[in-house]
Amino acid sequence: MTEESPKRKGFWGLFRTRSSATKGKLEKEPPPRRVSEGDVLGDRRRRRSEPNLESSPHVSSDRRRPRRSGYVDSKGKGRERPGARPHYDTGPLTEWPPSGMSSREELSLGPAMRLIARGVPAFRGHKKAIPHASEQYYALYATAAGNRGDDSDAANLHDSMAQLMTLRLLGSGQATYPWETLEQPSFTFCYGKRPGTITLNHWVSMASAFPPAIALRDPGVMPREIELDRIFERLKFLEKGLEDDDEDLMYKNLYRRLLRDPDKYLGPHRTLDKQITDLIMVLSRPDWVDFTNTRNQVVTKFIYDTSEANAKMYHKFFHQLLLSVELDLRINSKHHMTEAKEKLLTQIPPTIQWDLALARRWRENIRIENYGDTPDQIRLRFKLRKRQVKMLKRFTQMMKWPNLAETLESLQYHEEDSSLDRISSHAMAFFTGLVLPGPTFPFLIMNSLVDLDPDRATDELALLTHLQPNCGFQYRNSYTYWTATSIVGKVLAPTCRSIAGWVGPARPCVDLARSQIARIRSRRLLNFQPRQSHHRKSSNPTSATGSVLSGCSTVTNHDVRTMAERSDPLGPPTEVFPVQEYSLVTVDPDEVDSYYDTHDLVRIEILNLRPCADRAAENDPTWFDASIQFAIDGVSWPLWLTYDVSFVCAWPCSDGPHPLFFDYVFTRVGVDELVGFKGWDGGASLGDRYGDGRKARSLSPGGVGGSGNARGKAKAMSGSNLGDTIRPLGGGGGKEKEKKQLGPDDERVLVVDAFGVPDNEVLARAWCANWGLGAVVADIGRTW
Repeated sequence: MTEESPKRKGFWGLFRTRSSATKGKLEKEPPPRRVSEGDVLGDRRRRRSEPNLESSPHVSSDRRRPRRSGYVDSKGKGRERPGARPHYDTGPLTEWPPSGMSSREELSLGPAMRLIARGVPAFRGHKKAIPHASEQYYALYATAAGNRGDDSDAANLHDSMAQLMTLRLLGSGQATYPWETLEQPSFTFCYGKRPGTITLNHWVSMASAFPPAIALRDPGVMPREIELDRIFERLKFLEKGLEDDDEDLMYKNLYRRLLRDPDKYLGPHRTLDKQITDLIMVLSRPDWVDFTNTRNQVVTKFIYDTSEANAKMYHKFFHQLLLSVELDLRINSKHHMTEAKEKLLTQIPPTIQWDLALARRWRENIRIENYGDTPDQIRLRFKLRKRQVKMLKRFTQMMKWPNLAETLESLQYHEEDSSLDRISSHAMAFFTGLVLPGPTFPFLIMNSLVDLDPDRATDELALLTHLQPNCGFQYRNSYTYWTATSIVGKVLAPTCRSIAGWVGPARPCVDLARSQIARIRSRRLLNFQPRQSHHRKSSNPTSATGSVLSGCSTVTNHDVRTMAERSDPLGPPTEVFPVQEYSLVTVDPDEVDSYYDTHDLVRIEILNLRPCADRAAENDPTWFDASIQFAIDGVSWPLWLTYDVSFVCAWPCSDGPHPLFFDYVFTRVGVDELVGFKGWDGGASLGDRYGDGRKARSLSPGGVGGSGNARGKAKAMSGSNLGDTIRPLGGGGGKEKEKKQLGPDDERVLVVDAFGVPDNEVLARAWCANWGLGAVVADIGRTW
């Protein structure tokens, strides 16, 4: 189910793409899919017509449910015959099998989809080639559809204050698909709806293989020398748009002021395509600023200083900006065909793409009011100033900034004085909107807040930088604030707010000074083979409030290629679907209420930070190892946040609850029992999920077996009371259910109940970070 780059077609291949002529007749188009182009269920019709699933090229699994040639009629109830009306209620399920249906009945595709797959999101993996790179480099994505609504696993860009972190390559507005943005992975589909989580697409995209940056070859094309006032004169003229209706004027303005036409006498470059080529060549010179380099992505640092000492860099920056604006306007000209724009924008080098991003931000957000021969004569107007001021006020209030009153007073003073852009380079970038897409924005907004705060204690926070994203700080011994990319922020997020790439206000730390930055050391899980079933588990229609499904921390090319098949709620492709192979996972409200009373035993005691002795020689800020100490039923339990794992927000579903295919095996424990687990080996000694002795059959090729090594080979889901009650390990009252000894099951997930106070979910996340287990976080209000 992987989407590959389409092959180039010839001229005649452009015709009859939906049908073909055969002996004077047209072949009928295939029927439309039921849910979406990303839905594997719609493709099931074609699979059923194939004679052998084992040898089918697009079926990659080596273990498949056997086909049934007939059906068993039990007490007059058998498989539904074609054309028969369903004799069961199609409303929300309260029991399984539904009333009027036998457990021995076998369903055809239509009734099975209505009963089991209705409202379940259908996942699809995408693998796309990278232009000008070999086949070993590729980009991975994940999309989902079919859950009847516009809801998704991604946070709203406005609510999360992340509008400036992403930029669509072609057109305006929010990207529809993750491959449509300049920054990769796409920040349009980055932050999950639950605090401290990311989306499924972002988790998949982190496994992409991007090629290393390659310096562009110097084409030897030199631009004309131009004075600063002529640069701003042309920029101000272009605020009205390109003179593309007058070919002669457009040619003169480009080649008399900025470029030299090498074919001036034999064949002048009057057409758009030749002018675009010339601008790309001149912008490919290595002496321009390379905005693909993360050190250069706070672009205002090149123009914040208007003194004579920085005049040369100031002139160079705006010269490059002018050439980029000229190129951007020509690419987006109304005379340039849409297909040609799309192809060009994906084929041009990344350095040129980022130049165009800077040009877009300038054209959208900044206007020139006055200009002259020197930088100090330049006066700009910022279209986003009022919006950014409101955003910063809201951010300050939501973060419960300790020095709130004085900071807001300082903000009002600078706004009335029109000096917001002169506070610092970070504040200039934030208030002007001259922000490149990517991870710089969280540090721009926080540094703007720190610079506006008149308290001298903020001097200790001056070294916050996007070059060291795994960090946080304490301010005035009141609160701590952590980046959403740091493991401390990910774990503490259920007790905080998560906006603009920051998590806070979080509990203070006695190991930090009154105001101090802390960089967090954690290990990244990259050098292991991940489990092959994460997407299948994350697609389960069952879920829970504040839940975590722990699993592998990375994904492979194979996982993406088989995502649709292995996340199918109906199970492997087959002609009939036996009712007994599914069970309804329900949550009893009374059981949840009793859970609050009997399992409200977890509380966060303290956040500990221990300085890293092996990095003590490095300059400030100090590096720390982080741990969280919990009080569980009166006993203290410390958990080290050793691994930088990810928590994926579960995609919402509709029309639940949904029956669960028996191959999606899991084991459930209470959150207070987690400390008794030393990682997760697939539940080798926990017995079968089903009491009838059926063994789970994998939907994917055999992965790594459970070996006791928890890193990347286990999953846990902190969630709900799923299915039949399973006695937690370590017990409590009552007789434990007899367990059958099985071998390690790398497909089994650990379900951890995290109802109640947010501290329960923090404990589940800390346990995952301690043992190196990724997680899917779900909420039964949205995913069930």
